[in-house]
Amino acid sequence: MTSKLFPLALLALALAACKAQAPAPAAAPTEPPAATAPPGEGAQAVVQQTAEQPQLQLPTVDGKTYSLADHRGQWVVVNFWATWCAPCLQEMPELSALHVMRGNVEVVGLAYEDIEVADMQAFLKEHPVAYPIAILDTYNPPKDFATPRGLPMTYLIAPDGKVAKQFLGPVNAQEIEQAIVAAGGKAA
Repeated sequence: MTSKLFPLALLALALAACKAQAPAPAAAPTEPPAATAPPGEGAQAVVQQTAEQPQLQLPTVDGKTYSLADHRGQWVVVNFWATWCAPCLQEMPELSALHVMRGNVEVVGLAYEDIEVADMQAFLKEHPVAYPIAILDTYNPPKDFATPRGLPMTYLIAPDGKVAKQFLGPVNAQEIEQAIVAAGGKAA
């Protein structure tokens, strides 16, 4: 019994870093977050891995479609977040500024929660961003990305479409810029 509850406990601990500002959604992902059981616990390790060159095509809350493939040749910041996650909200203005100021860096926000489009649009009026936002189905998240172990979870995708870096927790523009340089990109 304990081994079955362990992945759920890890999910609760990982998401505890985000302070709820609104009631947490009732829906939970169908798969537990990526985790490895401590030695001696007897729980099976959950193996989830993001594809080396992930694909992503989703409708955005503004009625358009976002396709990761359309942004080849640019650096793309794929940010998993939620409206109830305080660290997520803190990083949004900086990600928005990065999206606007760097011509070869695009940001896309993937809302990992159960929320209606109209509610998200109302939220974005209070917390505007310059980048597109898509709402993910927590029961059917994008297949090429591992289920987030916590929020925010951010991926830096290189111009060739491959994952250059993964960030768990809040990220700022300077860290993204450093990751771009470390992956062979030009400094801002």
